[in-house]
Amino acid sequence: MNHSTDNGRQRVENHDGFEGWLAHINSACGAFYGQLLNEAFHGTLEEFSPGTMKLSTVSASGAAIGRRRQELARSRDDCFYAVFQLEGEAEMEQADGRALLRPGDITLIDAARPSLIRWRNHSRQISLLLPHQMMELSGPLAPECCARRLAHNLPVVKLGHQLLQESLRNSALTPVESQAALGALACLLRPVLGKNQALPSRHEQRFQQVTGLIEEHLASGELSPEWLAAEAGMSVRSLYRLFAGRGMVVSRYIRNQRLDKCAQALRDADAEEKLASLAWRWGFTDHSHFSTAFRQRFGVTPGEYRRRHR
Repeated sequence: MNHSTDNGRQRVENHDGFEGWLAHINSACGAFYGQLLNEAFHGTLEEFSPGTMKLSTVSASGAAIGRRRQELARSRDDCFYAVFQLEGEAEMEQADGRALLRPGDITLIDAARPSLIRWRNHSRQISLLLPHQMMELSGPLAPECCARRLAHNLPVVKLGHQLLQESLRNSALTPVESQAALGALACLLRPVLGKNQALPSRHEQRFQQVTGLIEEHLASGELSPEWLAAEAGMSVRSLYRLFAGRGMVVSRYIRNQRLDKCAQALRDADAEEKLASLAWRWGFTDHSHFSTAFRQRFGVTPGEYRRRHR
């Protein structure tokens, strides 16, 4: 592994491969498990601490990291990760929240709860630690506030990126100045995150209706964007726009929900059940397509996934 420093920054290249990169993620950011998504993995990590601020710039491709109960037990972090997407795309998941981040977007991840981050292709982002106490001055944030995409074109999101970049350019910030910068970022993010705690808008109610239909009919071979739009009383174009507003694609959402159910079944079901039968049970009529899609999402074949979780 190659280490270099510049103006208080520490950069780590993945010369020791995935395991070396993951070890440094654990050292710098707390306990995470990791998974290779494809053979084109590349990863770097750059740490930066202006004053009392703790930031990490992560560049990655072909990898996923996450936190389960065992990682949480080893970390016990009382903070949020404020994630500022710089390049490429990143998939964020926590509880029922799922966000596909693109350049300029921001999301919040609670370090004290299970989460999952995927970088399928080249991606670069900054992760900033924000203490729970600072983000929750006016009351606890609801779980729905996490892993929600704050779009790059929102004025407060633009200001947040500008404030972060200014902090990065000033490595000589005093503790008082850096605490003020953290407080300013928290003040910017709290109101827009708090909107998720208000009564659901008509748009949100429609989204909940649609995702409820998906959950109810996930095993049905009829489930498709066209069928879903008809059941929800909307056009297919409106359905795609409903999901696009959250950084998602409806067909991919359906597929990923089915794959997650298959993965759960592989962990829990009878080891003798045939993979084709299990896939069929969750709406995959083509076994070859199922195996390809499963490997894309989890990095291994269904059979290997079953063996690893026995």
